[in-house]
Amino acid sequence: MSAAAAGTIRLGELEVSRLGYGAMRITGPGIWGEPADPDGAVAVLRRAVELGVDFIDTANSYGPGVSEELIARALAFYGDVVIATKAGLTRSGPGAWSPNGRPEHIRSELEGSLRRLRLERIDLFQFHRPDPDVPFAESMGAFAAAQQEGKVRHIGLSNVSVAQLQEALLICEIVSVQNRYSVSDRESQDVLEACTARGIAFIPWSPLAAGSHASAGGALERVARAHGASSGQVALAWLLAASPMMLPIPGTSSVEHLEENVGAGALSLSGAQLDELNSAAL
Repeated sequence: MSAAAAGTIRLGELEVSRLGYGAMRITGPGIWGEPADPDGAVAVLRRAVELGVDFIDTANSYGPGVSEELIARALAFYGDVVIATKAGLTRSGPGAWSPNGRPEHIRSELEGSLRRLRLERIDLFQFHRPDPDVPFAESMGAFAAAQQEGKVRHIGLSNVSVAQLQEALLICEIVSVQNRYSVSDRESQDVLEACTARGIAFIPWSPLAAGSHASAGGALERVARAHGASSGQVALAWLLAASPMMLPIPGTSSVEHLEENVGAGALSLSGAQLDELNSAAL
């Protein structure tokens, strides 16, 4: 069992497995504060790398700061692991998130992420969410400036529309877009198609959200039973089949669940099964 079974994808000149790890839930409840078991969180991160996961996604707002600090502790010598983080949100408490796309704020967040991750350059620095109170181009200008200074290798977007992706591409190269997407939530289908056409990685957040598809007797359960797999594994396999530019980042605080997720990379769905899942979501 290895994440390599899912194949690889390119982020600029970087090549990573198409199954990554999302490090949001290694923090406390409400994505706030320290986890109840920091050593357990470190063990999950290290096990992910052992399983061939070489793309880890986080954000300075996870904790805030806690997820990045745990990643640095777990992976003091990163080797070939690509660490992606984000800027553009502020936190006021558990479950509370507010956009902040001011260039000076983004710059401050970048410096904090570099310090916590113990890096001189961020491999992938993503704009977490456009701020309706700040012109999108101004926010993106801060990312472009950081890249020009050598503090950021590549730039990504999150929670954007096709129009915003097109606007960003006029300012700098974009190697990834991270939007909510799953077998039961395809609101960002147009963004996925735009990324696929442009060779831009699409990173679906909340990739295991399955809604009624995971109910007893639902499409996911039927396909999972046929493969002797879990519904979550089928949901991930469906994502991998949806586009060659798909890079799911399922997150978990459990080693057992992590190993189950990675196992999805070896699951091959038939055309009929893909049709069944596609039709069930309509």
